[in-house]
Amino acid sequence: MSYIAERRQEEKDRRRTEIVEAAEELYKELGWDAVTMDSVAKRARLSRALVYVYFRDKQDLHFAIAARAMEMLQKRFEEASARSKNGLEKIISIGRAYMAYSHEFPYYFDACARLELHAPDTSDPGAQELACFESGKRVHAVVVDALLLGQRDGTIRTELGDVAVMSRVLWGFMHGIIQIAMTKGAPLAQVGISIQQLTQHAVSLIRAGLAGPAAQD
Repeated sequence: MSYIAERRQEEKDRRRTEIVEAAEELYKELGWDAVTMDSVAKRARLSRALVYVYFRDKQDLHFAIAARAMEMLQKRFEEASARSKNGLEKIISIGRAYMAYSHEFPYYFDACARLELHAPDTSDPGAQELACFESGKRVHAVVVDALLLGQRDGTIRTELGDVAVMSRVLWGFMHGIIQIAMTKGAPLAQVGISIQQLTQHAVSLIRAGLAGPAAQD
């Protein structure tokens, strides 16, 4: 690649980052429903037409933010996994890291939640969508590695079936628990259930469902 071509690519990458960061700021301040392509352009100090050069629509821009959310989640999962020695404890640490992530980055968690509601375009997926789902695969890879380690060290049952499927089951379970914790605190309190009780029970259920013979020693 020539020097001029490199400079042009650097400029494109910088502009794209500026657009995504502007959209993230608005997402954090206003919520995604209130974000528009016009408001992103104004925040980034770019023309609306230029924003559409990089992102074909608001959904496309959301994919870019969701990819960032997944990258941050992957980092948090890897850090949580590294703090534990056996497979089962890695899974429990990852689950707790997901709960902490939802509190620290609620707009990123919302981006993940909206992504779960999106039906993938298998006929003609765009570059942003493909990048987003590749990021999601890397998040699940951290969980799968912990499950496999647990099966090898005996702390996780071996008869769980496909660990890739189990990773998605655990994701769905914890994602749902977090959403309930974030939105149903008052109704739960009315029936005598605290958020701490809810999340602790969820973690205990995961532990009991996954525990292998070595975890019971």
